[in-house]
Amino acid sequence: MSALSEDPPRFLDVRQVSEYLNLNEKKVYALVADGRIPGTKVTGKWMFPRELIDRWMLESSHGGLLNDRLLVAGSDDPLLHRMVMSLARDTGPRGLVSYTPTGTRLGLELLQAGRADACAVHWGPSEESHLRHPALLSQYAGYRRWVLIRAFRREQGLILRPDLVQPGVGVADLLSRPLRWAMRQDGAGTRRFLAETLARHGVALDQLQITTEALTERDAAVSISLGIADIAPGARAAAAENGLAFVPTGWECFDITLARGVYFRQLFQHLVERIKDPHTLAWAETLGGYDLGDSGKLVWGQD
Repeated sequence: MSALSEDPPRFLDVRQVSEYLNLNEKKVYALVADGRIPGTKVTGKWMFPRELIDRWMLESSHGGLLNDRLLVAGSDDPLLHRMVMSLARDTGPRGLVSYTPTGTRLGLELLQAGRADACAVHWGPSEESHLRHPALLSQYAGYRRWVLIRAFRREQGLILRPDLVQPGVGVADLLSRPLRWAMRQDGAGTRRFLAETLARHGVALDQLQITTEALTERDAAVSISLGIADIAPGARAAAAENGLAFVPTGWECFDITLARGVYFRQLFQHLVERIKDPHTLAWAETLGGYDLGDSGKLVWGQD
């Protein structure tokens, strides 16, 4: 009997992982290349936390044994937040359902690391999402295992104090004013959308008077409500929640990416079902700026 089977160390190298899982070392390297096994490179050498290897094995068995868990990370959205909280309430103590709005990029990093089960993403205008979203996902090693589900389309724009919106006032006028901005963090899809809007109007990001950083859609709107900022990029729904004004700049696709095995989990299927639930539809109508026509559709990764 090997020493590994008697007392497995906390961190395993490639040889130890191959023994632990009864795989040859070439297969371990192939799993690493595909981003399918949790590991990290330390001074040029691959190391694997045994705890994560154990969890990965459980996740890989029969579509995942952790069917009582759904951790959603990524982009922030008021309607998705209500859907997840409703599912958490109805699931009760039988399972863990949570939503951690981290921004698109960090959410994908958490998904890649196995720290999240699903990630909400948006990365540019809706008419280009069929190209942009797969291109974004392909930057992560595990993307071949992922699928992309359409949550909805939503309206992006500028959230601002109601007194700033007057007849004839448009995006160009607002961008030229010395307003205080609540800016989203790097890696947020809303910041990416704003950057493209600024480029169309010949305005650089460093020309804006940024007074605070907002880590979520709601943070941005609350910063304006509290008088910390005058204007922020964000979705129409975030403005509506806080009774603020909104000037649209375009529509985007808001999608959810996750591993194929997680897609078939009962909890995720229940979340998808809630998109067309009457309560969700009513909230979408109340908040405004949503198009649920393709909601729940598998838009990428079916091959």
